Amino acid sequence: MRLTAYVGESDSASGRPLYSEIVHRAHAAGLAGASVFRGVEGYGASSLIHTSRLLSLSEDLPVAVVIVDVPERVRAFLPVLDELVGEGSGPVTLDEVDVVRGGVRAAENPG
Repeated sequence: MRLTAYVGESDSASGRPLYSEIVHRAHAAGLAGASVFRGVEGYGASSLIHTSRLLSLSEDLPVAVVIVDVPERVRAFLPVLDELVGEGSGPVTLDEVDVVRGGVRAAENPG
């Protein structure tokens, strides 16, 4: 299962960037993997467009934190994520995925 949390680059929790705190909590929870992807442009609930273009540099670009593991472990992490993300951040999505290569748990969930 893939969990994607959309947050702002300037969002913070526990004294560090929110995306970093999510990755560290996912690691502490023993999840298989987490990656952070910085967007070059986007908008969310505020309808403000954030962009990295030179003429309108933004310090709050969209960031996607992607976590992949077996469904039970991802769902067990949701309360931690709810505590961190709160109402002010973007959506959190869950997707069933087929792991075709890599990862320790790929063999546990052959699809």
